[in-house]
Amino acid sequence: MDEKIDFVLLWVDGNDQKWQIEKRKYIVNKDDANVNRYRDCDNLQYLFRGIEKYAKWVNKIYFITYGHLPKWLNTNNEKLVIVNHNDFIPKEYLPTFNSNVIELNIHRIKNLSEKFVLFNDDFFLLKETKPEDFFVNDVPTDTYVECLLCPPSINDAHFMMKSNIIYLINKYFNKKECIRKNYFKYINPKYGKLNKSTLYCMKYKEKFLGFKSFHEPYAYLKQTFETIWEKEGQLLDEACHNKFRTSSDLGHFLCKYWRMVSGSFVPKKSEGCYIYFLNDNSDNIKELKSNKYKFVCINDVLMDIDFEKSKKEINDVLNELFPKKSSFEI
Repeated sequence: MDEKIDFVLLWVDGNDQKWQIEKRKYIVNKDDANVNRYRDCDNLQYLFRGIEKYAKWVNKIYFITYGHLPKWLNTNNEKLVIVNHNDFIPKEYLPTFNSNVIELNIHRIKNLSEKFVLFNDDFFLLKETKPEDFFVNDVPTDTYVECLLCPPSINDAHFMMKSNIIYLINKYFNKKECIRKNYFKYINPKYGKLNKSTLYCMKYKEKFLGFKSFHEPYAYLKQTFETIWEKEGQLLDEACHNKFRTSSDLGHFLCKYWRMVSGSFVPKKSEGCYIYFLNDNSDNIKELKSNKYKFVCINDVLMDIDFEKSKKEINDVLNELFPKKSSFEI
């Protein structure tokens, strides 16, 4: 298999007026119009600085965008490949404002290496990484934790998407047989106390109940996407017509769970952390400065906060960690 490992990074500029006008044409409910999901945290440059500092080995960074670009981005960087949605997503799905649709079609990107790592624009590298953090002998690494998929108190498209995915996983995989074949991947010392959750769920031997998701970069093989499209092309096609997140969505977690239950992964300890904007960011700042994590996800929240104040607090810390411009900046 090709030794190259590419990074794929999704980004949207919620301030782009052309994008806003296009988006408004298709909005059908208030959640689709929520600005929190798309507003710019103005810290993407720190993601690039982290990659350059802590993942020098990466082959290419495929930067996926509606068409807009950050003003500071050095598009002449030899490792950077700009990819517009219409470069790889079938035209019948466009325009799309649904990240699940974009991610389900990533394997179509021209010249993307077989091995790639999927980033959201709120993931940051904080410590040295190596290829073996993502792939060992051409096999993706992952942390297997089965857990009960609990419904939220209100209708939640993300929960419904995962429910749809679990349904498909149970359609194609026999849990008893998978446990027999992959027990020491499902239960592994690297997971620590998280094994307790999986052991509990193993009591229910008929069906997989759900999986814990870690907010960190995801290692994938293109062939996993291709296999699932071959098997469930009609269902994926229907999901990819969803302009926004809906209860009938599917997403890249289908590929993640597929390779996990099939045992097509190498066990690893999760080294990420998930934090989100708050009016009081004191704990978040401590976590960012702790030097405990290789990866951190810094997420906006769907609630009223002093966004500009919170953003500044978080970005001031990121600037302390990464004060020097990368070669991806002008």
